[in-house]
Amino acid sequence: MQDYTLKTFDELNSTNSKAKELAAAGAQPWAVVVAKKQTGGYGRKGNEWFSPEGGLYFSIILPKSNIEDLQILTILAAFCVASTIKEQFDIEPVIKLPNDVYFNGKKICGILTENVICGQIKSSVIGIGVNTNIETITPGLEKTASSLKIELGRNIDNDLVLRQVIIQLQNTFKSINQ
Repeated sequence: MQDYTLKTFDELNSTNSKAKELAAAGAQPWAVVVAKKQTGGYGRKGNEWFSPEGGLYFSIILPKSNIEDLQILTILAAFCVASTIKEQFDIEPVIKLPNDVYFNGKKICGILTENVICGQIKSSVIGIGVNTNIETITPGLEKTASSLKIELGRNIDNDLVLRQVIIQLQNTFKSINQ
């Protein structure tokens, strides 16, 4: 496993925006930006990602890889998140391609991969939002979204989930770049 560095914030507009800013300024691969809350979290096509305190919101500056297709990177990350959830909580999450993880028919995770371009592609940033300890879902989304806490009836250790997802991503990157 490679080392990673954590940059933790109480609140950010978006962890992806902050990670892209850091990558453009030369931050090293495996720098991880974590926010307890996002005020402007977003997903594919600019869709808003509701990001209240309690959830796990983070973005990772990825190393160069043999995979240039962002969609494949996103699917690999979805697999790592789903695998972590399965291992840690003994449940069967489902990946809804290309970038969501569901449990009990409701979305619990969204993933967005973006490139940092400074003349050419400098690096890729992958943002992951997992509804972990959210106690109530935004009105209007209750039928389509949930959280692990709501589904499992207990608190989730965000630090443990974060570490496990990072480790799985690092192992995945190591195997695809050999």
